[in-house]
Amino acid sequence: MTQNGNRIEVIYDIETKNFFNNAELRNPEDLGISVVSAYRREVDDDLNEISGEMRSFWTPDAALKIDGSKMFFDDMWSWFEEADRIIGYNSFGFDNPAMNGIYEKGDFTKLKHFDILDMIRLAFGHRVKLDSVAKETLGQGKIAGGSDAVMWWEKGDPESLANLKKYCEMDVEVTMGVYDYGVKNKKLKFKDRWNELREIEVDFSYPIEVVAKEKTPTEVQMGLF
Repeated sequence: MTQNGNRIEVIYDIETKNFFNNAELRNPEDLGISVVSAYRREVDDDLNEISGEMRSFWTPDAALKIDGSKMFFDDMWSWFEEADRIIGYNSFGFDNPAMNGIYEKGDFTKLKHFDILDMIRLAFGHRVKLDSVAKETLGQGKIAGGSDAVMWWEKGDPESLANLKKYCEMDVEVTMGVYDYGVKNKKLKFKDRWNELREIEVDFSYPIEVVAKEKTPTEVQMGLF
């Protein structure tokens, strides 16, 4: 939380260097991270955005190839560590374990994470692809897939790395759009495995005990009336 009482949210996504189809790669942390894109923003008590910034973080060699950027993996940790909520899609099962493989300050999975897919699974009982939720909820889908991301990384030329960055940042924007829609409308839409349109209720509000800790006793008391 900032000095003026605004919450800090970080929406993020990663791309990896390899696939699980390699028999020797069984865990997310074994795949190797090619790029991390993150959007850091401040939000008010009603979760309306006040300000925000998108950045993509790389290994030093890759950063210099794409745009001379000096946004390296080591530069991103402060964003996550100060966040009141770190938002991802399938982050519990994939992104967080993969990030833990390069996080040297402790257990990355113990930070303040919020997984949209986990909320959908709790409400619906099944996992749903981000692309399906985005298409039916926002009217837009993903611009590429994981295989494209691995291919761009393997090529390694500036144009391919620029495409990789664009794709990862677009996934962050889509994830943020789904999250914001859920916050404001308390529902999400998607097509299930039988291609039937579904709509589920969701509650993305901060837990009451978290909100209470962030307010003074007087503010909490006034909120009861």
